[in-house]
Amino acid sequence: MDVLVIGGGVIGLVTAWRAAQRGLRTALADPEPGGGAAQVAAGMLAAVTELHYGEETLLGLNLASANRYPRFAAELEEASGEDTGYRSCGTLAVALDTDDRAHLRELHALQRRFGLESEWLTGRECRRLEPLLAPGVRGGLRVDGDHQIDPRRLARALVVACERAGVVFHRRWAERLSVVRDRAAGAVLAGGLSVAAGQVVLAAGSLSGRLEGLPAQAVPPVRPVKGQVLRLNVPPSYAPFLSRTVRAVVRGSHVYLVPRENGELVVGATSEELGWDTTVTAGGVYRLLRDAHELMPGITELPLTETRAGLRPGSPDNAPLLGPAELPGLLLATGHYRNGVLLTPVTGDVMAHALVTGELPDEARPFTPRRFSPAQQKVSA
Repeated sequence: MDVLVIGGGVIGLVTAWRAAQRGLRTALADPEPGGGAAQVAAGMLAAVTELHYGEETLLGLNLASANRYPRFAAELEEASGEDTGYRSCGTLAVALDTDDRAHLRELHALQRRFGLESEWLTGRECRRLEPLLAPGVRGGLRVDGDHQIDPRRLARALVVACERAGVVFHRRWAERLSVVRDRAAGAVLAGGLSVAAGQVVLAAGSLSGRLEGLPAQAVPPVRPVKGQVLRLNVPPSYAPFLSRTVRAVVRGSHVYLVPRENGELVVGATSEELGWDTTVTAGGVYRLLRDAHELMPGITELPLTETRAGLRPGSPDNAPLLGPAELPGLLLATGHYRNGVLLTPVTGDVMAHALVTGELPDEARPFTPRRFSPAQQKVSA
């Protein structure tokens, strides 16, 4: 093979799809392609409302990917024949008390400083847009450019698109990286199957740092960050419940409600540094329901259909690691943290470019894995 992709989440899948489209003979190793964090993610494409202080460089990559989403979703749906659930419905971020309102005002000022489109609304204007919001809403930000997609449908469409593009699936774990003459040369999979490849892309999410055979200097600094998510069902008699994604900070905790066209309502998400624990806890479910109830009191009347916990791949600066690693022949596509679904289109383009040319495009150069190498950190210092 020209390329072996290790990891079959949306990042691994989009990398394999784009590589195959470039004419590279591509294989992908994962026991359950389309699984992983995408099965838990809510699918908010929120480059503007998720802007954080200190992440201005990441904002550029997020916006580039968000701008590509309409065309990307249309191309993927045509290639796969599957609906991705892409919706250009917009997002409303609201405040429930004075402190939250001040925080949103600061966020709005930051957004305006970067030339981003967002509109400040009074509490009454927020409730006019979404009548079921709590009466105590003090104000909010309307961002029409922040959209959503269904990550489960996205993953399914990518699997089909990969199959149609000729990607070879090995439905088993990659247990060890193969290194020949100080160069990545494939991997040994569960059961002893050896797959040789000219280049290897490590896209195993939070598991990326646990692959055996990685030289110390090439181990990606990613960690698991637990997130618990709920899914509820909005019966037809309750519709319309929400027309857009709604976000809030309640007593310092972030909560969001993402309505799907099929009547599903996703509520999330906790953020917990608990290692590899994926237990759904009573406390996590309680906090999400409590905060969602303060935001929209009617939510407690809806049927609770699913509780899930997943692991986001966090990095030291909350930004992805994209492109060639310290080991020749090895490329990384991991560490996307809370932006994996949002960054899917741009990651596919970046990785295909890197696989073909050996270099990163300009927009991705700040996210080279080598920024975390001891030599690079010494130069930066």
